[in-house]
Amino acid sequence: MVEPMKSSINKDEIFQPRQLLVTGGAGFIGSNFVRYWRDRYPSDRIIVLDALTYAGNRGNLADLEGKEGFQFVQGNICDRSLVDRLLQVENIDTIAHFAAESHVDRSIVEPDTFIQTNIVGTFTLLEAYRQHWNQIARQGVFLHVSTDEVYGSLLPNEPAFAETTPYAPNSPYSASKAGSDHLVRSYHHTYGLPTIITNCSNNYGSYQFPEKLIPLICINILRGKSLPVYGDGENIRDWLYVNDHCAALDIVIHQGKVGKTYNIGGNNQVRNIDLVNMLCQLIDELAPSLPVRPSNQLITFVKDRLGHDRRYAIDSNKIKTELGWTPSVTFAEGLRQTVDWYLTHQDWWMPLLSTEYQDYC
Repeated sequence: MVEPMKSSINKDEIFQPRQLLVTGGAGFIGSNFVRYWRDRYPSDRIIVLDALTYAGNRGNLADLEGKEGFQFVQGNICDRSLVDRLLQVENIDTIAHFAAESHVDRSIVEPDTFIQTNIVGTFTLLEAYRQHWNQIARQGVFLHVSTDEVYGSLLPNEPAFAETTPYAPNSPYSASKAGSDHLVRSYHHTYGLPTIITNCSNNYGSYQFPEKLIPLICINILRGKSLPVYGDGENIRDWLYVNDHCAALDIVIHQGKVGKTYNIGGNNQVRNIDLVNMLCQLIDELAPSLPVRPSNQLITFVKDRLGHDRRYAIDSNKIKTELGWTPSVTFAEGLRQTVDWYLTHQDWWMPLLSTEYQDYC
């Protein structure tokens, strides 16, 4: 696994250890962030709150279990009494809010779950933090990790999403994230709560649940299953290596301006069909034996997703100019590292391929 990018934060400038609550810390981005933060700030205390729904996996944090300064709590962010208790007992000053339902396909099938978790859950956290904030006498922040999908879809020649781009969500998932963004913003402007919003592009890396495109393609190649590509495969996404994302969030927490929004992108706009072919080439090269070779024979075009956004692209100029962050891992490097991780961690993803998961796929 690639070592996390070295942040520009000077540890000597950090005078007091943080008491950090990470919601959704057993998920893909959340668990990578917890591991990054633990390595970089070992004196901070980290409390992970995760409901362990299908995409949350406590095993993602197995190497931290039982260690001083780390605690895992299974629970739902909509449980106000639990959140209140954690904030008070653990004397939390900083919240890194990752917990969310995040898969567009699932939001089309069961939108009610997305409204409950992404909107009601975020509201519950904000209300609890608002009351708790008045009782603590030190610096902290409520970091809300969101998505570029709130901005809608771009035409081929349109400029990338900036922080000033109007919201235009096109799926129940992106609409629920847009709603949560608006709530977070309002709590700063109405109550003075120290909130920051980040909107990131598509993440990739280790520990990503296999319903998402990159792990799905990797795993299906290894199993000799078809590689589904929506529509004509021309949809474009901007890909961000998860460790680079964690480094960006580190800088935002320590140096970002409260009440502001920062877009975080990887500067890697790639067509879906090109990405699938890149994965086929990498696995053909790295895997000693495959059920089907060359694996691109498995590519199958399927009926397009309802309301499928055509193109996403992030303009990260603000975080680069104001905070000095840029991606450190090239797409070629990050993709190779990611493929290698899935090849060597079949013991992690094999148990996730339940009958329910396969029926859903």
